[in-house]
Amino acid sequence: MNNNETTDGAAVLVPPPLLHLVVGVVGIALNEFIWPLPFAFSASIRLAIALAIAVPSIVLVAGALKLFWATGQNPEPWIATPEIVQTGVYRFTRNPMYLSLALLQIAIGIGLGNLWVVLLVAFSCLIVQITAIRPEEAYLEGKFGSEYLDYKESVRRWL
Repeated sequence: MNNNETTDGAAVLVPPPLLHLVVGVVGIALNEFIWPLPFAFSASIRLAIALAIAVPSIVLVAGALKLFWATGQNPEPWIATPEIVQTGVYRFTRNPMYLSLALLQIAIGIGLGNLWVVLLVAFSCLIVQITAIRPEEAYLEGKFGSEYLDYKESVRRWL
């Protein structure tokens, strides 16, 4: 990889998975030390619901990664993007990996019986929106112009 490839990327400073992890840990700490917000479901029902949410999360991220690798791209947003992927899961959401992280955080919260982790998904998504999606969209608009603007017009950011 040449130096130009490393500087030609979105100005994302913190990896979004790390943001979800930190917010999830905050939810766990809130539940353990400040104010418990448990689910009223049994462990087996929580596990079934968590799996029902985790599976689509895994399918989303796997589909996105498969397309990235097939087109020779790196999923790290601070690395240069050679083309806009608009097929597969990217026909339905512009951010399948971030949507996957949100779903996974929900699944983990439900699996743990921790409502804080689930409720804080909105906060995680807001942080990702500000620290990753906005810089990525600005980068892609600057690099691809009308091609990216047309894609933005036809595909929703999240769902």
